[in-house]
Amino acid sequence: MSSKQKTKALSRRFVNWLVPVGKRSAKELGKGIVRENPTLVMLLGLCPTLAVTSSAQNGLGMGLATMFVLLGSNIVISLIKKAVPGKVRIPIFIVVIATFVTIIQFVMAGFFPDLNRSLGLFIPLIVVNCIILGRAEAFASKNNIYYSILDAIGMGLGFTLALVLIGSIREILGANKIFGMNLVPGYEPMGLFILPPGAFLTMGIIIAVINKLKQGKKD
Repeated sequence: MSSKQKTKALSRRFVNWLVPVGKRSAKELGKGIVRENPTLVMLLGLCPTLAVTSSAQNGLGMGLATMFVLLGSNIVISLIKKAVPGKVRIPIFIVVIATFVTIIQFVMAGFFPDLNRSLGLFIPLIVVNCIILGRAEAFASKNNIYYSILDAIGMGLGFTLALVLIGSIREILGANKIFGMNLVPGYEPMGLFILPPGAFLTMGIIIAVINKLKQGKKD
């Protein structure tokens, strides 16, 4: 076989390997954003979702903090999965998650004190967020680091986008603001949307719209 033929054969093998890898990469990255959105589709992590989304800024801060913890814990758990005994894997996963929660809490307290005070107890409660522990148990502990990173980014982005969407709607309707900036002069805000019932109402409307769109596609 000539060198030219060898080069073509290697190129063909590389392409044959790359195509399925690329397809799975896109699948793992995109599933958490739309198809398996942890908040709006799987209905996970509802406690912080309903509690902190009184504004878009709070939603963004909580989402990014959760994504950092999710990414860090997925990486570490994917690396140590073979060394962790099955009987103690959950406690070890929680210790790993708690480590990254402590890091992000110190960072937020040092650089974003106002946001840290606004989110309050819900930053430490990321430790028991079922999205993070669920991805650690269901995905990171069973897949390599590359796909675990993509899974964390996709799920983290999906969670963040959901929180920002809910927070934006509540802030616009309930305070006539977005990220703290005034919007329509003369508009009378509906204070209900800033209160806890407004969180349930907003999320219910969004989920209803999503389900209607899904039903329309099936029909």
